[in-house]
Amino acid sequence: VELLGKAYARDDYSNVTEKILSKVGKNLHNRKHHPLWLIKEQVKDHFYKQYTGRHGTPLFSVYDDLSPVVTVQQNFDSLLIPQNHASRRKEDNYYLNRDHMLRAHTSAHQWDLMHSGLDAFLAVGDVYRRDTIDNTHYPVFHQMEGVRLFSCHQLFSSVKDGEGLRLFEQGHRTAHKQECHTMEAVRLVEFNLKQVLTKLMTHIFGDG
Repeated sequence: VELLGKAYARDDYSNVTEKILSKVGKNLHNRKHHPLWLIKEQVKDHFYKQYTGRHGTPLFSVYDDLSPVVTVQQNFDSLLIPQNHASRRKEDNYYLNRDHMLRAHTSAHQWDLMHSGLDAFLAVGDVYRRDTIDNTHYPVFHQMEGVRLFSCHQLFSSVKDGEGLRLFEQGHRTAHKQECHTMEAVRLVEFNLKQVLTKLMTHIFGDG
């Protein structure tokens, strides 16, 4: 399969169609004045203005030109999705071969971006899933996601007597949190996320 200047050998996993291949590289989210571009720019503008670092520079960097061709490792393994998980099925994804696929979500880039040293970023792109076409589903759609990592200081600096609080513990998983995080960390991150989403919705749709 020839795609974006690279060749991928077919095997028993190859199931991407010519119709879908023709959609790759259109990058509607980067076409000026396209509705997807307009929404992306609104979100970018909000994050650039609302969240800044110590020197007034934007806290979040934006990645909107990452290749939609990813490895299975990027799309599933790096996100700790089990080998037998239903989301890996050939019926639900577009595989170029056993090792490469069209990303099923922009989360396929999280591991690489975090391990490049980033702790706050937005990832935007076209994603591909083998959905039956109806009024709410199409095999090609777009996602924009934000990732923010907190240090202990960042999370607890505004908390009174927060010096003794910790991010991690050797605990047990419960219905309310994962086994490695303290309840204080979980509640503060949850509160922060809700605030971010509420402000974003107000910015896009207005008050009320």
